[in-house]
Amino acid sequence: MTENKFSSSDPNSFSNPDEAVVKCIHLSLNVDFNKKILAGFVELEVKKVEDNATELLLDTEDLKINSVIDLRSGNNLEFTFSDPDKIFGTKLAIKLPDNEESNIRILYETSSKASALQWLAAEQTAGGKLPYMFSQCQPIHCRSMLPCQDSPAVKAKYTAVITAPSELRVLMSAIRDGEPIKNSDGTSQHKFHQDVPMPSYLIAIAVGNLESRELGPRSCVWSEPEYVDSAAYEFAETETMLKKAEEVCGPYVWGIYDILLMPPSFPYGGMENPCLTFVTPTLLAGDRSLAGVVAHEISHSWTGNLVTNRNFEHFWLNEGFTMFVERKIIQRMQGEKIHQFSAINGLNDLREAIKVMGADSPLTKLVVNLEGVHPDDAFSSCPYEKGFTFLFYLETQVGGPDVFEPFLKKYLDHYKYQSIDTNDFKKFFLEYFDKNEKSQKVDWDKWLYTPGMPPIIPDYDKSLVLPCTELTNKWIKWDGSNPNPFTEDDLKCFDALQIQEFLAQLLLANSFTLSKVILMQEIYQLNKYKNSEIRFRWLRLCIKARWYDVVPLALEFATKYGRMKFVRPIFRDLGKWEETRDEAIRVFRAHQHQMMNVTAAMVAKDLEISLDV
Repeated sequence: MTENKFSSSDPNSFSNPDEAVVKCIHLSLNVDFNKKILAGFVELEVKKVEDNATELLLDTEDLKINSVIDLRSGNNLEFTFSDPDKIFGTKLAIKLPDNEESNIRILYETSSKASALQWLAAEQTAGGKLPYMFSQCQPIHCRSMLPCQDSPAVKAKYTAVITAPSELRVLMSAIRDGEPIKNSDGTSQHKFHQDVPMPSYLIAIAVGNLESRELGPRSCVWSEPEYVDSAAYEFAETETMLKKAEEVCGPYVWGIYDILLMPPSFPYGGMENPCLTFVTPTLLAGDRSLAGVVAHEISHSWTGNLVTNRNFEHFWLNEGFTMFVERKIIQRMQGEKIHQFSAINGLNDLREAIKVMGADSPLTKLVVNLEGVHPDDAFSSCPYEKGFTFLFYLETQVGGPDVFEPFLKKYLDHYKYQSIDTNDFKKFFLEYFDKNEKSQKVDWDKWLYTPGMPPIIPDYDKSLVLPCTELTNKWIKWDGSNPNPFTEDDLKCFDALQIQEFLAQLLLANSFTLSKVILMQEIYQLNKYKNSEIRFRWLRLCIKARWYDVVPLALEFATKYGRMKFVRPIFRDLGKWEETRDEAIRVFRAHQHQMMNVTAAMVAKDLEISLDV
């Protein structure tokens, strides 16, 4: 047994890339829906960083390792496991050959309960006839899918040969090598290559009954056939978003930008897997009002995928920058007022997150300490919205977009293909703006290491917010006298983002009575809205006002979709209401095995109960 020891550059990884680093990965795996496992081998091209390096340390979680072979000599290599860590899995130590570079083949199979993988039975899919499997490796779940240096500090190219039932399509976060090759046993081989080095958390796979529609010269949308046309309509502006992102960030290096509309259990709004963004079906509003999530994932092609946080303590370098670029895209497509209004809307999400976590929580800092902490447990809107606010503040300090955007493009070009930390960004910023007097007066420690809300809230353009605030105040101040002053026309002049803002402001209010939410439903018919962001805020407002009649709708919404942004707050709200706590727990128990692992684990923590095994 080797002792537990974490990476020198990453408190959430056992790997040793400062001694021996993986440069390329080749996967050869069979997708077994009966056993719910991936089985085969991974080949790792390893280069010694230190001449005297004697072992390669890899992250694993519930993997069965059958053998480890040195492909150059054909000899078996010695390997040992550490005692399992209850948070971070198990360290696999492989004795290295004497060569400076080696090719190592590891024969293995995953567990049927791998945290990175979700297996859906046919009846759980839209078509109801064929099964489906997909992965979610961010932040540190790739180690349950393959033995790897599961740290964003390590970037590697990869290739793959995946064997799956012939009636199913395999997609990966890579370029497809031709069409599938049929085997005589009812399976087909699907080949892929990814020539841009990337961290392990971006390795992604999906296998299901999938069709595609072309969105533009470098983009298709994929989905189960039942939703592919709706998805094609919703994401029709993808190429425009790509071009606007290139204006801000420079050339797009990943070749294709496809989108996969995921099954409802997918836990995030989107996941920026290179060449194949995963998105939630909660974006299907029917009016493209939620397609901004695609702008966010497109932005990750530079901020996160090209320039990556060295570890998840510096996650704001991924997400804060991505929010910043996303809103630059929105600004170019919809104007400056929408750009700043979106920022104000994000501040409400940030206030809500900090209210839940506590203003003194160390996890509300921009740079957090994750020693002994799973990054999933630290996940919130703080790195997104607090990070965005900091960058918007910096842009304002140095002289505005005309000054800051050239810096951003140079920063991305300078650090492309690298993994960096906050000090790297700070150093580059201060050197670039060394003659800018205001840039030298930034209180970095306060911004980076103080918990709670940002120390400075920019003076955003509030022209689109004011009507929302006026209507909010009108509802709050209304004393219940007749006739009431509200009509269905109140919301007709609002766009979707303004309705979200209106409901968000009501949620932040100290009290909002049951009689008012009932009247609001009668007048505005909010239960009929398809936009998931509006529906989510409305349902939470009803729960806050203790409207018991809405509880079945809230639980239906929280179990139909696995998006944690929606699922966790609704279960948390219902769990804190004495009359609904038992019902919330019962419904969660009935549905937890349909949720992805991370969703179920987080909801159980929110409800303060244990997971059923």
